[in-house]
Amino acid sequence: MRETIIGTSLPNLLWENKPEGLHEVVWRYSKNPIIGWNPTPSGARAFNSAVLAYKGAFVGIFRIDHKNSRPLLHYGSSEDAINWKLEPEDINWVDDNGKPAPTSYAYDPRLVKIEDTYYTTWCDDFPGPSIGLGMTRDFKTFTRLENAIMPFNRNGVLFPRKIKGLYVMLSRPSDSGHTPFGDIILSYSHDLTFWGKHRHVMASGGKNWWQATKIGAGPVPIETREGWLLLYHGVTTTCNGFVYSMGAALLDLDDPSKVLYRTRDYILTPEKQYETVGFVPNVVFPCATLLDAETGRIAIYYGAADTYTAIAFTQVDELIAHIKSNSEVF
Repeated sequence: MRETIIGTSLPNLLWENKPEGLHEVVWRYSKNPIIGWNPTPSGARAFNSAVLAYKGAFVGIFRIDHKNSRPLLHYGSSEDAINWKLEPEDINWVDDNGKPAPTSYAYDPRLVKIEDTYYTTWCDDFPGPSIGLGMTRDFKTFTRLENAIMPFNRNGVLFPRKIKGLYVMLSRPSDSGHTPFGDIILSYSHDLTFWGKHRHVMASGGKNWWQATKIGAGPVPIETREGWLLLYHGVTTTCNGFVYSMGAALLDLDDPSKVLYRTRDYILTPEKQYETVGFVPNVVFPCATLLDAETGRIAIYYGAADTYTAIAFTQVDELIAHIKSNSEVF
């Protein structure tokens, strides 16, 4: 069997088969949401968070909005990637010398393993929205690194390996508020400290209303034989505010600023009550995937209505075929 995903097997991946008669390429977990209101004593909501497989089980960096309305990052662990133990205290970030290096707010993390190190990116406060960056090797000590990209910026997402000897990051330049615009750009670095060679990757707008206002990278790109599989969120503006949906694209393996294919239509949009009703209604916001290279199965973790953590599923060959046959690159 020619495996499409370039990666490792994950035999304990959570999975549900597609419901009978469903034609969509992405389908929801029947027991959504997996995390609801008040997940910790001080936390009101856990959503837009990142997970990965670790030592036969699972770990995650979770956005938890506290009851004082400040979002912070918490460590979580799970045996089955469904039932999560979330630490009641936020992550104790330290600098290279082991001294405290706290954030006043931090949200929408992504988590990726590059070689022997686990990196977290998030939206930080330097001052105002920027790309925060930290690392750990054991999920016990969390070291805060230099902020990757200056304000105003959001949705910083690292690729899972170097490309032509360089680290690569996607981001979405923005402003200081709830940005009514935004494209995805790409930046390179030799050392994760100094970033340059910025390239425009994908624009919002076009003929597709669901992503007309802004777009942003979602989970860590998945390396496949067809290209880098990128899930992303697209936003439209309605008379009742923003609506966040999910799309997908394939980027060139050697030059990921080049878009090969891009879904014309969304692949998931707010429909269920936990997606349409909450602290911020009408939000589907993908932040992480778990995947099994042997079967091509992908579990997508997404934030719903800025309130809940939910899961959806797709199969890589089916999704790639859908992207190619329903593509509109602009």
